[in-house]
Amino acid sequence: MTAIKQLAGQTLWYGVSNIGAKFLNYLLTPILTYLMIDSSGVRDYGGYSLLYSWIAVANIIFTYGFETGYFRFSNTEGVDRHSLFQTAFGSILLSTALLITFISFFTVPINNFMKLDGHPEYILWCLYLIGLDAITAIPFAKLRQENRPKRYAFVKLSGIIINILFTLFFLIWLPKYAVHHPDDAIVHWFINNNRIGFLILANVLQNLFVFLLLFSEWKSFRFKINFSLWKQLFKYCAPMIFIGLAGMINEVMDRQMLAKLLPQDVDAQSVVGIYSANYKLAIFITLFIQAFKMAAEPFFFNKSKDKNAPALYANVMKWFVITLSLAFLFSALYLDVWKYMVGASYRSGLGIVPILLCANICLGIYYNLSVWYKLTDRMRIGLYITIFGSVITLVGNYFFIPYWGMYAAAWTTLICYASMMLVTYFIGQNYYYIPYPVKKIGIYLLAMLLCFFMKRSIDVYSDSWTQDMQLLLRIPVAFILMILYVFFIVKMERKELKNIPLIGKYI
Repeated sequence: MTAIKQLAGQTLWYGVSNIGAKFLNYLLTPILTYLMIDSSGVRDYGGYSLLYSWIAVANIIFTYGFETGYFRFSNTEGVDRHSLFQTAFGSILLSTALLITFISFFTVPINNFMKLDGHPEYILWCLYLIGLDAITAIPFAKLRQENRPKRYAFVKLSGIIINILFTLFFLIWLPKYAVHHPDDAIVHWFINNNRIGFLILANVLQNLFVFLLLFSEWKSFRFKINFSLWKQLFKYCAPMIFIGLAGMINEVMDRQMLAKLLPQDVDAQSVVGIYSANYKLAIFITLFIQAFKMAAEPFFFNKSKDKNAPALYANVMKWFVITLSLAFLFSALYLDVWKYMVGASYRSGLGIVPILLCANICLGIYYNLSVWYKLTDRMRIGLYITIFGSVITLVGNYFFIPYWGMYAAAWTTLICYASMMLVTYFIGQNYYYIPYPVKKIGIYLLAMLLCFFMKRSIDVYSDSWTQDMQLLLRIPVAFILMILYVFFIVKMERKELKNIPLIGKYI
């Protein structure tokens, strides 16, 4: 239980940074969806979402898995960590400069493909954004490897605050300033750009600020790449490029396919905007998964040589699923409240939120299960599993989006992640057996779904009521179901919870 508490403590700190940072970032969702509530604004938000889905894909190419490789080789006997940092950081620094230089020659055709209204400079800004993000990957990995989550949290939170301040500057203050100072040079620059460009620029300034904040992590860098170590790193990480790209297909290709496959009489970019805004209402699950990944990857590698590691990983999985199920209920049961996170023009997509919440639970479990192919150096099998998921994503979206739109994208995402989760479990048990409490986990997930469907039936029953009357019934019901589920968990895990000082005395 001590190791679990250590992981929980680190997850909490990474959670503070990621949940805090992402929560601040998610504050941009209501800001943007309320500011961009007109039809052109919804289209701009859709265009912004499409652009950032490609940025997520580019991030995989720019970092090529060296972050995971850094953790793997930090725990390898005979590898000097200082040399490892110099090699990994230097490699990404060099490749980033080369990639930005090469891609910058194609800004115009890329701009035309992305339909950015004749702003090829936005593609260049995106390259700077991606490049700055890539070169911070290894310094951030160094902080995680050295178990310095407080420093990590400070840098992450500071960066997102800068992003929000610049976003508010570009979208609120500058338009007001332009009204009263039409002849100012900055106003001419403002008029010649659009909201998508301002959002990109805010991110560029954020990443530049973060890179400078990480100065103490990279100030000792000298361009001394150990080519022998680099070959080992790249050999281990190369499959991660394809795993990452295939994973990004699963995560972001639904937006691209929505934009291309919807019938011509449908405003596809507006649908993408609505879908993307509602996707972000799965915030509590996605934030925890990200926080857990930050803490778990170095934790799993550090504990891999312990004889009781499989039992420890099994217990981690159980508490991970419990936390995800609580996050699901907190999101799905109180959707009547969370819907105000998006503007009224975007709420027609609320029905996809529970589907995407379930999809993210499957994704989180998959991430937890995938420890076996990282620990056994069978990254190729991980690649095959991710490609399998990508095929489901591409086929499902291709055939069903023209008929069911964003709901087809949501259900395809759930089927993809559920399939990857099951395949990873059954294959992994043959290569690295972990005694997961499958029956207990299944019971927790079924109880979670039972609570959700009970709340859903109440929602259907009260649909014809006034909005105030609906809330008077639905919020108390959500609270009762949430409490009942917590009591159920406490009863099932009483023995283990009693060993936790702050909790045990109340049980």
